[in-house]
Amino acid sequence: MTTRIPSTVPHGRTARRVEWSFLPPPVRRLVEQRLGSPVVTATSQPTGFTPGLASVLECEDGSRHFVKAASVKAQRAFAESYRTEIRKLGALPPGVPAPRLLWSFEEMDWLVLATEHVEARHPARPWRQDDLDLALDLLEDVADRLTPAPAALGLDGFATEYADWPALWDHVLATYVLPHGDEAAALAARFAEVTAGSSVVHTDVRDDNLLITADGRALLCDWNWPAAGAPWLDTLLLLIGPRGDGLDAEAVLASRRLTRDVPAEHVDIVLALLTGYFLHQADQPVPPTSPHLRDAQMWQGDVVWDWLCERRGWA
Repeated sequence: MTTRIPSTVPHGRTARRVEWSFLPPPVRRLVEQRLGSPVVTATSQPTGFTPGLASVLECEDGSRHFVKAASVKAQRAFAESYRTEIRKLGALPPGVPAPRLLWSFEEMDWLVLATEHVEARHPARPWRQDDLDLALDLLEDVADRLTPAPAALGLDGFATEYADWPALWDHVLATYVLPHGDEAAALAARFAEVTAGSSVVHTDVRDDNLLITADGRALLCDWNWPAAGAPWLDTLLLLIGPRGDGLDAEAVLASRRLTRDVPAEHVDIVLALLTGYFLHQADQPVPPTSPHLRDAQMWQGDVVWDWLCERRGWA
């Protein structure tokens, strides 16, 4: 029976972000020129685990815009992530259910991008079945539209992007007491043989990267890490949160068209791969810009390990 795994992560309040007022005045003026009107209010978004600016800007003319920014010098890694997002969003074909990239610039050591503002909410936590159904429908739509992966995205294969992950089990086995850990590590080492495919895999499908509109549409945000792989992978990644919140992930796997024909061993291999990653990351130092990151990774590691053990019959 699936049970809820308690979490200390304050969902929806995890980010310590750069505020609009922190941007240098010349950069703010450039943003307002692009927006076509002075900014009168800026509402920082508290979700996610990165420290870059992510704010809804309301302008004097009544328009609203979603803007991200990072310092190229002081926040190099996050600026590079936004740079990747700009490239990937710009290459997505029309119709993909994602907020559209409107413009971007890199000036005065700041990288800034704007996407269309969408009146929407994130899925509720704990997850509800109705929100999950909308998110699952979204992923089926994305798989239909992005198989095969558009060449303009320039994606590497999933196995190439995550080739280093099986080796993370060495640290996990030396750090944690996990019965059947050696067996799980052996499963993870086989991930390349089950994850290959020609679909775009978002790879970061979580509640904070999903938007649900009042008219019942779901949108997928933050296209920083896509890869080419099997079309069912994003569905499995999405299910980590709902599974930990007590929903029946096995029923989803058995009923949804992207997962119902996937061999059970393939699912177990990917769960083993994810366990190694999350438990390894959870044991790293806590970054001062993201104080809840390691707790979130530990929670996800507990969820996928519990799930894998249940599926394999490991006590």
